[in-house]
Amino acid sequence: MEIFIAQVINGLSLGSIYVLLVTGFNLLLLVAMIIHFSFPVVVVFSMYMAWIVLGLTGNNIFLGVAAGISSAILFNIITAPMFQHIMKKRGEVDINSTMVLSMGLGMIITDFLSHSINNGFPIAFPDNLTGRAAGPFINFGMISMSRGAFLALTVGVVFVTGLFWLLYKTKQGRAFRAIAEDPNGAKLVGIPILKTGLQSYALTGFLGGSTAILMAILLGSASPGLGDQLGHKVLAVSIIAGLGNLKGGLIVGLSLGILEALVQGYWTGTWSNAIAFIIMLVAILVKPKGIFGMKL
Repeated sequence: MEIFIAQVINGLSLGSIYVLLVTGFNLLLLVAMIIHFSFPVVVVFSMYMAWIVLGLTGNNIFLGVAAGISSAILFNIITAPMFQHIMKKRGEVDINSTMVLSMGLGMIITDFLSHSINNGFPIAFPDNLTGRAAGPFINFGMISMSRGAFLALTVGVVFVTGLFWLLYKTKQGRAFRAIAEDPNGAKLVGIPILKTGLQSYALTGFLGGSTAILMAILLGSASPGLGDQLGHKVLAVSIIAGLGNLKGGLIVGLSLGILEALVQGYWTGTWSNAIAFIIMLVAILVKPKGIFGMKL
């Protein structure tokens, strides 16, 4: 029973990361109408930017965190015009074009990280960020939780709660959801489409940068290929829940994190990476529009 509880706790930490990634992916899909398949790659890029600044400043956590978050925001805002250029005519073809553009940007980032930073080798974050040197934060029998995992889970829950409060309880959130439901109707009632779209890029950039810091704390390391691995998980969660379904992404993201942790705890090998795609295949066959339905 203790093993089960320990793995569920670890799964919640991992699931909160999935939820943040999927929420950012879905937010761009709903408001900006782009399939940003490489959003997780941008997150890994932000992890590298934080690592570089940490190394240059003697492991100054404040500056490292600021670098990770600001790099994601700047990248999203700088690349926004490219996506908006091909989204002048909203439609299925344009959405597919944004996915191709996103994949191209992702490959460029991955190659840049592979050839230009740390000679392509994985990077490791300092102990003062991850808290690994301090030992377990929670240690009760077989139940053990590091400070990094505890912080990632706590901050992840706070961020997810705050984001859903923003989307469903504030005027800005209503504007986001209005554009998602009916762009033409939102324009008629005076919602600035372009400005709101740019705000969605900035918001998802902040979300991506914050996720990068949480992943650095939780994992303690990163590699150039990590973004592609996370991208597959985000796609799997989105398809299982239903593309654009924020609440469905929350439930499925947490569930996937717990399921992967349980598989790692009770089975040998690396079956956890295959679990998401087995479920995705079943979900596509049973409910092509996702368990909770598409919101497009």
